[in-house]
Amino acid sequence: MKIALITGGSRGLGKSAALHAAKRGLGIVFTYHTNKKAADEVAHEIESGGGKAIALQLDVSQSKTFTGFAEELKAVLKKKWNVEKFDHLVNNAGTGARLPIAEASEEQFEALYNIHLKGPFFLTQKLLPLMNDNGSILNISSGLARFSLPGYAPYAMMKGGIEVLSRYLAKEYGERGIRSNTLAPGAIETDFGGGHTRDNPEVNKMVASVTSLGRAGVPDDIGPLIASMLSEDARWVNAQRIEASGGMFS
Repeated sequence: MKIALITGGSRGLGKSAALHAAKRGLGIVFTYHTNKKAADEVAHEIESGGGKAIALQLDVSQSKTFTGFAEELKAVLKKKWNVEKFDHLVNNAGTGARLPIAEASEEQFEALYNIHLKGPFFLTQKLLPLMNDNGSILNISSGLARFSLPGYAPYAMMKGGIEVLSRYLAKEYGERGIRSNTLAPGAIETDFGGGHTRDNPEVNKMVASVTSLGRAGVPDDIGPLIASMLSEDARWVNAQRIEASGGMFS
């Protein structure tokens, strides 16, 4: 059984990805930040459907904890699957923040940096020795790295950085057969950013008006695509940025 590690898998896009990847036969390790109850429910849903899953706590902004997390992951892989390595890494965990350039503080900027750029970089670095050859890395970016909306400069900067990282991972680990790609969702109806797109009718209407398919996205527009990117169907896709935004600002 191939095994995927998905960060931020207890809700939103990560939850959808975990459920759909499990349906494709992958073993699932996913992380959660604080909501253990929600994480346990996701793991139960996967296992009730005949899959295998386990949830681990991780704060991706705390890079000093990654060594301990890697050790915990090694123990879980051995106990749950009797293996020493996993196959696919999805760097998905994150949070949204609207920070106009004139108002952003250094503390807010650093918080986004730790979560969205420093965290994925050093977590990937720490976990690569635990990955099997011929696996894959998928970094979740944002449509905001292509188009610009006022108030999202710091967040979009970090996502631009993660897109560059994806290409360099593909170059440096291609000799191991490890693919690395970026998936950039558009505006999705989740609790991300305080449910800004999902719960604000005016925002939702605006998103729909600038999206070719005429609506905002939902988690299950993205989860199946993530699962597909981890499969053999995508074995020749490498060093690419794939946007799934319904044609937002197309």
